Amino acid sequence: MRLNKQLFKIHSWLGLINGFFLILLGLSGSALVFKEDIDNWANEKLLTVQQRGKKLPLDFFYKDISRRYQNLDGIAWMNPDDAPNKAYNFRLYLNDARITSYDLGLITYDPFTGKILREGELDDLSPSAIEWVYQFHFSLQLGVPGAAYTALLGLCMILSILTGTIIYKKSIKKVLTFQVKIKGKNWRTISSDLHRVVGVWSLFFNIIIAFTGFWLNLFAFDVRDWQKEITPTPLNTLASYSLDSLYQQALAQMPDLMPQYVYLPTQPEKKFTVRGAVKGEAAIWDGNNSIAFDAQTGKLVRITRIANEHFWDKVEASFYALHIGSYGGLTIKILYTTIGLTPGLLSVTGFLLWWRRKRKHRSL
Repeated sequence: MRLNKQLFKIHSWLGLINGFFLILLGLSGSALVFKEDIDNWANEKLLTVQQRGKKLPLDFFYKDISRRYQNLDGIAWMNPDDAPNKAYNFRLYLNDARITSYDLGLITYDPFTGKILREGELDDLSPSAIEWVYQFHFSLQLGVPGAAYTALLGLCMILSILTGTIIYKKSIKKVLTFQVKIKGKNWRTISSDLHRVVGVWSLFFNIIIAFTGFWLNLFAFDVRDWQKEITPTPLNTLASYSLDSLYQQALAQMPDLMPQYVYLPTQPEKKFTVRGAVKGEAAIWDGNNSIAFDAQTGKLVRITRIANEHFWDKVEASFYALHIGSYGGLTIKILYTTIGLTPGLLSVTGFLLWWRRKRKHRSL
């Protein structure tokens, strides 16, 4: 009994301290499950272009972006797998040498005319509201310190789930066998029953989401990342080889690769990289197959097939898909959107239970 009381205190304080931020991360995470769909829906006219002749070469966009932004860590073509009538989206890896900003940007082109359709940094809502939400979700718009804090929130969420599982262990079987019903007698019974029922049914997925979120943000505890953020990026060093040529070589070398992301280097130590899925492979590994070239020499550097990697590499490669629910079609996405709302609901009901107990002690 004494252990349960101590665990209840820990469980309560974890919820009280982190509840507000877990609500924000849960809401933003639910929205991001449909990130591309929301962006296309909200900006359908902007992102749908008129097809006219041949698209401009990749080198055109690479040089234009490099001219506009002369101190880039890199550029990424984010939608090489999009429909032929869709605009090109490029992510900009910027660096303002401030630790409290994460420095991602977005620029979108009409691939037939080269016209810029939208442009800006992701700490600003103007280029894309859902992209702003994306940066907020993993960094709270506070740069690397924010990313470290969201990782810690993941750990706190895991501790909260574990302590809650021990406290309510007798309720787990009852909830799973539908023996616990949500009674509408008053706000106290509603909040208590909701907390138990929602907590049990969301337990498995919330553990996965919390752990993978923590793992994906582990980079924020690396001193080198902090140092890099406050070190100004040198002037761009453009590729010596045509990126269009390297892209075609990549497709020829890996004919079963379905490109989902193309990294365009602007610093000499970085490599031209095409990442994506492989035909017939499980969707949980999407984006973890790649081919890389040295953009200065044109030399093939490496080919990575996740199916050939070590066991732990395969496990780790699944974390992103497990975190965002991109591995199982619409049903899984709807499930993840719903589960993403549960941390907020549990925070609210948990606060009500804590408030009820506090008032009860005061009245004694």
